[in-house]
Amino acid sequence: MKRIPELLAPGGDIDAIKAAIFAGADAIYCGLDRFNARNAAANISFDDLPGILRLAHQNNCRVFLTLNIIFLESEIPALIGLLNKLQNTKIDGIIVQDLGMFYLLTTYFKGFCIHASTQLTTHNEGQIAFLSKLKAERVNLSRELNIQEIKALTAVAHQNNILTEVFVHGSNCISFSGICYMSSVQGGNSGNRGRCSQPCRDSYHTTAAAKDYPLNLKDNSAFDDLQELYDAGVDALKIEGRIKQYDYVYTVVNAWKKQLLGFYRDDKISNDKQDLYKVFNRDFSDAFLKGEIHKDMFIDHPRDYSIQYLKQNNPDATEDEMEALLQAWYAGKDQLKSRLEKEIKAFDLAKLPLSIEVSGECGKPLKLRVKTPDTSFEVISEIKLSDRGMQVLDYDMLMKRLKAINDTEFYIEQLNLDQLDQQVFLPFNALTAIKKTILLQLNDSTETAIPIQLPVIEKRSPLKTNAELAVFISSPEDVYLCNETDATIYYQLSDSFKHDLDALITLFKNNEKLIPCFPSVLIGEDYKAAVALLHDVKPRLIVSNNTGIAYEAFRSGISWIAGPFLNIANTYSLLCLKEKFNCSGAFLSNELNKTQLQQIKSPADFELFYSIFHPIVLMTSRQCLFHQVTGCEKDSMDEDCLPYCEKSAWITNFKNQDLLIEKSRGNHHRIYHETAFLNTDIVNDLPGFFVGYSIDLSNIKTTTQLKADKKSLIQLFQRLLNGDAASAAEIRQNIHPATHAQYIKGIG
Repeated sequence: MKRIPELLAPGGDIDAIKAAIFAGADAIYCGLDRFNARNAAANISFDDLPGILRLAHQNNCRVFLTLNIIFLESEIPALIGLLNKLQNTKIDGIIVQDLGMFYLLTTYFKGFCIHASTQLTTHNEGQIAFLSKLKAERVNLSRELNIQEIKALTAVAHQNNILTEVFVHGSNCISFSGICYMSSVQGGNSGNRGRCSQPCRDSYHTTAAAKDYPLNLKDNSAFDDLQELYDAGVDALKIEGRIKQYDYVYTVVNAWKKQLLGFYRDDKISNDKQDLYKVFNRDFSDAFLKGEIHKDMFIDHPRDYSIQYLKQNNPDATEDEMEALLQAWYAGKDQLKSRLEKEIKAFDLAKLPLSIEVSGECGKPLKLRVKTPDTSFEVISEIKLSDRGMQVLDYDMLMKRLKAINDTEFYIEQLNLDQLDQQVFLPFNALTAIKKTILLQLNDSTETAIPIQLPVIEKRSPLKTNAELAVFISSPEDVYLCNETDATIYYQLSDSFKHDLDALITLFKNNEKLIPCFPSVLIGEDYKAAVALLHDVKPRLIVSNNTGIAYEAFRSGISWIAGPFLNIANTYSLLCLKEKFNCSGAFLSNELNKTQLQQIKSPADFELFYSIFHPIVLMTSRQCLFHQVTGCEKDSMDEDCLPYCEKSAWITNFKNQDLLIEKSRGNHHRIYHETAFLNTDIVNDLPGFFVGYSIDLSNIKTTTQLKADKKSLIQLFQRLLNGDAASAAEIRQNIHPATHAQYIKGIG
């Protein structure tokens, strides 16, 4: 029998959730007013959740909750409180980014279905194995993947009992999700915290290619590609749009539902996108899915394309005819909104009222008769009422003891004590047993979970030894530094080095002090080349920004350090890395400030690192960024672009912030901040906290000038770590201009 993929819809607010249910969504993903990656959405409160779950489940629709940000240490108590409340709801799944969140769910809160967020940038089979060990039941694959890559990863996921979902409609990010820092660095609004201000959509000074919005992509639409997605085995089709209004959600979900039903019942796929063009869009492209990454993926304005589409589809219309078409278009939108308002108003999310009649007299059991809108039942205490006790049984005391009922889809509307004797007592444990019995009856005989108390993690004493210096390089020309300094040298591998694999294997074998550092993105054959290098070289240690290579190192018994792009920001992420994957140390996120860093508690026998000097990567993109900036002789990217292209260019926004676009050999396109990050303050701010600090001496030509050679710079930083008070000023004189604004601001 033909299966039908799940249709997963966005729910940014209550009306959008209702609209998605009305349109026939199989599942909805939504966020609470904290801890989710769309803080710009209206979101819902915890009090809304029981009614939403009841309404969705009545309509055969599941609800997944987004808790898909990186968590700060100070937020962990509130997060634990929320998880304790959520485990007594009927939520169908939780969408997760933070490794600490994975650790909490797999170690303490084991009843939840875990989904891996798109923020984890899952794009190779090693990452699937990594997520499988973390008990993920579903993964949202990177939206930059083509259909063959999706098919291959879905097969691996199914072998690991993991389902796959793919974004099929909505906004396209220009950057790989989860490793974009543009909003964070420029304005303090971290995309990893759900606060992306979308500076990529901003206008820039007109480029040499005559473009004003050089980073603005068309929207994603796989509407014509359902057969290919089905053949690839994809389990869920996900619509983006948690900051979109209810009419948008209804229109898109309704169009996709019709497409799915037509495919399932009649084996037909429509290419009619007219309804999709009636709501907000930036025009559409399926180029990532097709594996045809070309310049037509861009659109040179960020506004709604709907009117433009209407005009383009009626090129011969007179001015009066076009005005009539526009009026009809606006009228149609108003009619849809009016109809939807009536339909969704009929969906009642209010909690269901309970009436509780309490009766009893001294020497006899307490009896509670509970009435819901649908049924009624009695609960009788096992202990008899007494005329002595701690607190008299009255209205206020009973409401306090039964208040947990109000956290469910019910609320106590009436509590009647007319049949209860005055001045009677019942032990608190007996009242607790009554409350549990009522909750059990209301929750379809499912036991109420007891709040989980996590063990206290002791803060490690500062280390007494001086921290060591590590140096990142990315060119064979700099390997000589291994013999010129006693600093640890990390060699940063490119995103695609399969063409240079043999030479790199020889390089590492001839320089045993050289430690491989693996990049964040390794797709397909590039991932296989990375695995081959790992197994052939068998290094004593690696640094990995990619969880797929981290898993392979763990599986192979190779010591590894979590790189700075894994966004480590809390103690439980460190515990996850150490206990689940035998990680020996980790770089902490450069998005954190002093206070946020010092709250983190390192596990025993685990080393913490921090980068004090590096070019600031704002984003990494699979798209060619030069199409819109300087132009390119190629209309589309081909197999030679990634391994061989070398270019750079600058763009400037209207805040006069310059951005460096860099395409180096073997790497995806990257955008860098105009100046490098330099933070010498942290050495004295957090003495003994880190065992190692790193500097990045890659040849990235930002506006930051290095006035000393690399060997001299290394010596300056070693003096800093050895306590030389004058070295910080000398470093700033030799590295200028630079910024450490992220360290000052942190992330909120």
